[in-house]
Amino acid sequence: MTRPPHASSPLPVAILVSGGGTNLQALLEALHDSSVARVARVVSSRADAAALERAHRAGVPTTVLAEPASADEVSAALGDAWLVVLAGYVKRIPPPVVGRFRWRVINIHPALLPAFGGPGMYGRRVHAAVLASGAAVSGATVHYVDEEYDRGPIIAQWPVPVRSDDTPESLAARVLEAEHRLLPQVVLELARRGVPGKPVRLFAAGSTFVTGDKLAVALEEASDGRTVGPSNR
Repeated sequence: MTRPPHASSPLPVAILVSGGGTNLQALLEALHDSSVARVARVVSSRADAAALERAHRAGVPTTVLAEPASADEVSAALGDAWLVVLAGYVKRIPPPVVGRFRWRVINIHPALLPAFGGPGMYGRRVHAAVLASGAAVSGATVHYVDEEYDRGPIIAQWPVPVRSDDTPESLAARVLEAEHRLLPQVVLELARRGVPGKPVRLFAAGSTFVTGDKLAVALEEASDGRTVGPSNR
């Protein structure tokens, strides 16, 4: 089921969090006063997550899950959300919830999937694994959530070069900057399309990197319905 792409009210988005909430903050800022999508609720797996304070400051309703493994509790907490975004959420989404929101649950991962993903691969350990592998490029991935950790179809990715003097912390900081730009772009693009009931793949248009490692993201749609950059036309 696809929501009409030109519905009169902004599409309600639920954000799931477990930690500090910097990706939540990026979404709150990007969707503020948006006619396309709005952060309707924030759901946390932890009562002490700093992300909850960010939501409170923005006037967004919050829920703390007593049992994140409970499909009934998670489903109730999501309410009438049309899109569910995992932004630093480290718990597994119960399969019945995935089924209810098929192709409407997305996650941001701090590496270029399918590499460096799976159970337990989050935070510092992801960046440490990238550096240990000798990879020249890391990045951020937004993907659909299915019944397996980090295995759902990829929606969009953005590369971040690995430097010779990188530590897990320095690489994490640059990847996080990419996440803060990529995730809101993807949410808005999906919302503009009414969150299609099938996988969508988005590609960046324009230059990948500009001076100072700042991210330049623009998404364009091809005539066949895909969103592609100029080189993909």
